[in-house]
Amino acid sequence: MTQKKLTLTRIFSYFKIALTGKEQEFTSGSIRRAVFMLSVPMVLEMMMESIFFLVDAYYVSSLGANAIATVGLTESVLTLVYAIAIGLSMGVTAIVARRVGEKDISGASQTAIQSILLGIVIAAIISCIGILFPKEILGLMGAEPDLIADGYGYTQVLLGGNVTIMLLFLVNAVFRGAGDASVAMRVLIFSNILNIILDPIFIFGFGPVPAFGVQGAAIATTIGRGSAVIFQLLILFYGWSKIKVAFKDIVFRAGIMLNLVKVSLGGIGQFIIGTSSWVFLMRIMAEFGSEVLAGYTIAIRVLMFTLMPSWGMSNAAATLVGQNLGAAKPERAEQSVWKTGKYNAYFMAIVSIFYLLFAEVIIRIFSDEALIIEYGALSLRVIAAGYVFYAYGMVIIQSFNGAGDTKTPTVINFFCFWVFQLPFAYLAALILNWGAMGVFLAITFAEVLIAVIGIIWFKKGKWKEVKV
Repeated sequence: MTQKKLTLTRIFSYFKIALTGKEQEFTSGSIRRAVFMLSVPMVLEMMMESIFFLVDAYYVSSLGANAIATVGLTESVLTLVYAIAIGLSMGVTAIVARRVGEKDISGASQTAIQSILLGIVIAAIISCIGILFPKEILGLMGAEPDLIADGYGYTQVLLGGNVTIMLLFLVNAVFRGAGDASVAMRVLIFSNILNIILDPIFIFGFGPVPAFGVQGAAIATTIGRGSAVIFQLLILFYGWSKIKVAFKDIVFRAGIMLNLVKVSLGGIGQFIIGTSSWVFLMRIMAEFGSEVLAGYTIAIRVLMFTLMPSWGMSNAAATLVGQNLGAAKPERAEQSVWKTGKYNAYFMAIVSIFYLLFAEVIIRIFSDEALIIEYGALSLRVIAAGYVFYAYGMVIIQSFNGAGDTKTPTVINFFCFWVFQLPFAYLAALILNWGAMGVFLAITFAEVLIAVIGIIWFKKGKWKEVKV
């Protein structure tokens, strides 16, 4: 009993240290402790990101199937923005982590500035497209005319304000690479509190604020994320992170920018492959009507709530790999990956059992329409069945990225998503007439394949030789 109390006290003590971010040395000492110290704030950070999706889904679900479907179609297009943001952030995390491992804090700070400048330019281009062509974008996704008329404002606001997404990911990538994961976590907690407060105000109206309907969810989310970006920049320029920058540092540095683009291209490529596949899957789902599409959309948002924490653990592995390679400790980097993968698998196994048992109960929280519940619960069960494989797959893929080897995951994604998943989904859902089940199975089988191929490739060890 005394030993159990000591263990719980130690865990609680580690938890507090992880939340405060006081420990930032991850290239020596206990690997288990390092994984824990990085994973706790990164898991909480990713949970905060997934809460955006759940809060929006909860409030929007009361507006009907068309509103939910609008969110699903827009988010599927927005995943292309996430692809660029996450791909760039992988390059940023890899380079910053490597520089921190080399004790080159100035080089890490210069990388931070170049990433922000690059993100702003890319976001400006996407904003112009989103503001000018929201109806056409929904039309390409197979939306019906009444859905486009009701929902294009949601698409316009989210794509028009995508700079908030871009910078939120990029600056948090700087913090993660430096080992300041607790800073990124606090930023997203602040952003989520704002979103939870503003969502009902802008969706349903309050006082002088009119009811914007589904567009209000986009307005609230953009304000929440935008406020978080301001908070991030204040920390980066004046605050409490290991990485600090000054206004005199805001200059274009060709060498650093080119290196950032070079390392990030693989990350962007792998996520564009993955997210474009997601867009096509959503397009296939649109063939089965708004109710089926709405059920699928709700299920995906619920799944994201648990995939994001898993992604947080994967980010912890990426930081450990980058910093330990920078400190010339490749074997410690490898051990960190296997330990993180094991802990992630434990977490995902528990979650998958919960989803398999309570799928209908979960979907009923968001809708009481029979068809939405039926297909939402079905997709939840089928996709969650492969969760343990996802756990290892995500950690392995992120570990390649943390090493700066973004090419390997790109090849894996190309084969598993474009060569396997899309043809299988189209054949099963539309040619063999399996309907939505064909899409659900395609998602699960592809993620299992990623895990198997990733583990085989990781064991070859070539990622240890990558220079960034």
